Amino acid sequence: MANVIKLRKGLDIKLKGAAAEGFAEMKEPGFYSLVPDDFTGITPKVVVKEQEYVMAGGPLFVDKYHPELKFVSPVSGVVTSVERGARRKVLNIVVEAATEQDYLEFGKKNVAELTGDAVKALLLEAGLFAFIRQRPYDIIADPTVTPKAIFVSAFDSNPLAPNFEVALKGEEVNFQTGLSALAKLAKTHLGIHVAQKATALTQAQHVTVTAFDGPNPAGNVGVQINRIDPIVKGETVWTIDPQAVIFIGRLLNTGRVDFTRTVALTGSEVVKPTYCKLKVGALLTSVFAGQVAKEKTLRYISGNVLTGKQVSPNGFLGAFHSQLTVIPEGSDVHELFGWIMPRFNQLSVNRSYFSWLCPKKEYTIDARVKGGERHMIMSGEYDRVFPMDIMPEFLLKAIIAGDIDQMEALGIYEVAPEDFALCEFVCSSKVELQHIVRVGLDMLRAEMS
Repeated sequence: MANVIKLRKGLDIKLKGAAAEGFAEMKEPGFYSLVPDDFTGITPKVVVKEQEYVMAGGPLFVDKYHPELKFVSPVSGVVTSVERGARRKVLNIVVEAATEQDYLEFGKKNVAELTGDAVKALLLEAGLFAFIRQRPYDIIADPTVTPKAIFVSAFDSNPLAPNFEVALKGEEVNFQTGLSALAKLAKTHLGIHVAQKATALTQAQHVTVTAFDGPNPAGNVGVQINRIDPIVKGETVWTIDPQAVIFIGRLLNTGRVDFTRTVALTGSEVVKPTYCKLKVGALLTSVFAGQVAKEKTLRYISGNVLTGKQVSPNGFLGAFHSQLTVIPEGSDVHELFGWIMPRFNQLSVNRSYFSWLCPKKEYTIDARVKGGERHMIMSGEYDRVFPMDIMPEFLLKAIIAGDIDQMEALGIYEVAPEDFALCEFVCSSKVELQHIVRVGLDMLRAEMS
């Protein structure tokens, strides 16, 4: 049995609309989009033109400062648009999928015969290095830096999160191949949940397996790094999503890029929450069509309710997302007496309502903030749900003050915005903590460079 780490702090938010096991057939989306903003920390340089034909695995843009870092098309087809915003910022690149798919051939590889440099070169050439992130700064990894370790979290503890064991079925060989390839680059850690029983996880080869038990955010890779091998100044670690590990395995075993994800369609407003297969950047129009309730105004989210991004019903799947969530917007709700009412069907983390007597009850939560921002950080409020060995309140205050030395001393090298998602949820002052952390990381990166 893997080493088990028990976490006490955190909060499981039980929402209605978890995906049932099984897959729904989805109509081919037809259009796919890569959004440079999904890949934090890079400066995109477009290498295709509108109406140009690209093959699956062909580059759409590269990082201006690391041209070897490519961001490739998930499908073959015609580039229909390169949308730009203010100051010619690249907003997205849309590809219309061809009826017959053409793939760039990278050749099948035996991972046991590859060196670390060969693995890295292949990932860069095929565009899969773009799915590796680094800490500090929570940005796309710098290919010129050697990490001290690589971390993979094989479970997601966020609300309505997909079960990775569903995605793993039939992909066990690809997953192990991906882990073996990562192990060529640096010591690799695999974090699993104590309830996961798949042999491909519990007996994974060439990696160090650690089991975690506890409430959200136990599945956050940042929490796992903090408990296994904390980061100090001057060190770099890489992190990668478990489904991206499968992408790497497919590349090595087939010689082709295949960005097909298992995506959970979840939320209280989804008629039949289920799983489906979608490629990265897929158009979501056909996914939501006939799948959601239409009686009320809805919030569509690519990702989960805590860290995902709002999209339109005609938007695109985020590059790092394996979940789609639909909840009520709440703009049409007007409550008599507001918070004074008993609210038996409302979640409260501080026991303001009697709902705390039903710990297993599932709730329908809308997108309302339910209050106005106050320019203060409540003492002790975040510590209850923040399991990392860091003082979140003091770190946030140091970021707001722009005190670089204090930010470093208080552990900013270890954190990412997602690590503060629960703190933001329970915050009485309605402060956008994830945005504050992102600003702090960008400030530190600019200072260090």
